[in-house]
Amino acid sequence: MDLNADLGEGFGIWRLGDDQALLDLITSANVACGFHGGDPSIMHRICADAAERGVVVGAQVGYRDLAGFGRRHIAYGFAELRDEVIYQLGALDAFCRLTGTRVRYLKPHGALYHAAACDEAQAAALVAAVSGYDHELPVLCPAGSVLAQLAVGAGLRVVAEGFADRNYLPNGSLVPRSAANALVTDPEEVAARAVRMASERAVVAVDGSIVPCQVESICLHGDSPGAVGSAALVRAALIDAGITPMPFA
Repeated sequence: MDLNADLGEGFGIWRLGDDQALLDLITSANVACGFHGGDPSIMHRICADAAERGVVVGAQVGYRDLAGFGRRHIAYGFAELRDEVIYQLGALDAFCRLTGTRVRYLKPHGALYHAAACDEAQAAALVAAVSGYDHELPVLCPAGSVLAQLAVGAGLRVVAEGFADRNYLPNGSLVPRSAANALVTDPEEVAARAVRMASERAVVAVDGSIVPCQVESICLHGDSPGAVGSAALVRAALIDAGITPMPFA
């Protein structure tokens, strides 16, 4: 099972999360490309550190919204969003080439992640960007989402993602971040949920129902309270259950 985390989301003197510690625990790094977070020096450093550890690098593309951390919806036109995604892919790919690795997949961030899950126009722009830049790049996104459907239709590989540290609604969608119970903060519970996702392809929703969760990658949020300790516990629990953490790409 792949373990991914969002890295490099600081900017200038501002830092978010412990990127170095997480790189020792995950198998895939979603690297911010400068629009919602990240800057050239951070991108360069994360790519170099990931390459040194054998961690796969993916482009975490987002809205051009540093102030809002990419969590505010923007009503982009198709061509503008497509080109801004290509721009971000190219920027990260440059640092990957310098450090002996390459961009291996794409994952949208924040508001773009949620918009592309249900908005056909924005999902289509993402698919067009990936198809035009590198048709071999997988797209990491929710299973069954509009983005997943359009990507499959375009012949792209889709990798379904689950969240061990986020609560789910009975319909299989995430509890909105605006809700008080959006996050699962108990590390033991996060680890147990990760093992269930990996072994049973299921998750327990907030109402206690069992929801199918056919995932190939589990996301661990680096900005959550106790993120590093939780990630370490998840990795250890998977290994104890006979599940090897390994990248999908």
